[in-house]
Amino acid sequence: MTDYGYFLSCEEFTPAELLDQARQAQQAGFTRLAISDHFHPWNDAQGSSPFVWSMIGALSQAVDLPVTTLVTCPTVRMHPAVTAQAAATSSVLLGGRFALGVGTGEALNEHVNGDRWPSFAERADMLEEAVGVMRELFTGRLVNHRGRHYAVDNARLYTAPAGPLPIYVSGFGPKAAEVAGQLGDGFVTMSPDADLVAAYRDAGGTGKTVVGGVKVCWSSNRDKAVDTAHRLWPTELLPGELAQILPTPTHFEQASELVTREMVADAVTCGDDEDEHIDTVRAYQRAGFDEVYIGQIGPDQEIFFDAYRELVLPALHR
Repeated sequence: MTDYGYFLSCEEFTPAELLDQARQAQQAGFTRLAISDHFHPWNDAQGSSPFVWSMIGALSQAVDLPVTTLVTCPTVRMHPAVTAQAAATSSVLLGGRFALGVGTGEALNEHVNGDRWPSFAERADMLEEAVGVMRELFTGRLVNHRGRHYAVDNARLYTAPAGPLPIYVSGFGPKAAEVAGQLGDGFVTMSPDADLVAAYRDAGGTGKTVVGGVKVCWSSNRDKAVDTAHRLWPTELLPGELAQILPTPTHFEQASELVTREMVADAVTCGDDEDEHIDTVRAYQRAGFDEVYIGQIGPDQEIFFDAYRELVLPALHR
């Protein structure tokens, strides 16, 4: 059985808007929330980037839904010990209904301290060590660690998770799926790729959670919806490793000039054809995903939640 959640995009919305969306999501029948963790938006048009850990604290008091970060980079901008403290407190506030999605990060967010941006292989190695450090700290015991990338000196989380705090590992190819199968309690990937899910299951992910996410733009005017998606999220269609290595929103805007409106129209579900929306989400169900998070692009949030409450979610549950 697939669970359907709402994706809160910190890059696009203010803290107050995100809290309002979370409340509407719960009322519309979404059963969980995911939230992005960014220092910068992808472009200036998105125009926002609240601190995810403050948002999770506020969400814990606003709604009763589980929350997952999609995804946090616990390796460069924040030391894994500090990330562990933030995640542990989030788990306590949410009564154990918190999962920490992690990934190797993007230069866009992680370069802000002035640190060198490592290669993917080094970042993957850093992530593996960081996950180990955080798991130790989640026990609430005293931790000392001297590793290749991190040192932890007499650290103890006095506010530790009361129970398990799952760590989901993000990846976008077979090698990353294999790493996630060995390292994580779940796998995060955005494309409804059944082969990738199978690779994850074969690599140690049997019985573990597979998480995906997709952005749509519900509107009675499809042309307007395509324009909105093209203005706000052309970055979704940038190829290869650009998303990991470009350092500023300005660079993403320059690269996004290569993304045409027609490309967005073909790739993003826009408009108010309920069958198209249902098919878009069901693709993840067919590929074997356990959780799918849907985010609405642009300002028409109330219209989106009405449509999904009345049309889309009931059909998906059938």
